[in-house]
Amino acid sequence: QVQLVESGGGLVQAGGSLRLSCAASGSTFGANVMAWYRQAPGKQRDMVAQITSSGSTNYADSVKGRFTISRDNAKNTVYLQMNSLKPEDTAVYYCNVRSSYYPQDTSWGQGTQVTVSS
Repeated sequence: QVQLVESGGGLVQAGGSLRLSCAASGSTFGANVMAWYRQAPGKQRDMVAQITSSGSTNYADSVKGRFTISRDNAKNTVYLQMNSLKPEDTAVYYCNVRSSYYPQDTSWGQGTQVTVSS
């Protein structure tokens, strides 16, 4: 059982920046993938960025060049640096961790609201 606690969401003007953090506790499945997803009202939850234990990253096309995902394995923490924010980035952002070997082993955070005003 992995517990994820997110922080860093808030209200920001278009063009501004936010940094999200997600701290994991408990057994984190050994080798794992940590990721950020987001969900806007009336829309599905989509992956924003993910990072493996070894540091390999993937990004949604909509955030490439603007967002950066990173992790501190010693702290079991994943970060999402969001720059050049757009109103379209407004959503609830969720942290996720899953086993690299057993993807059915997965946990979600509660979500943190990011609102970008125009």
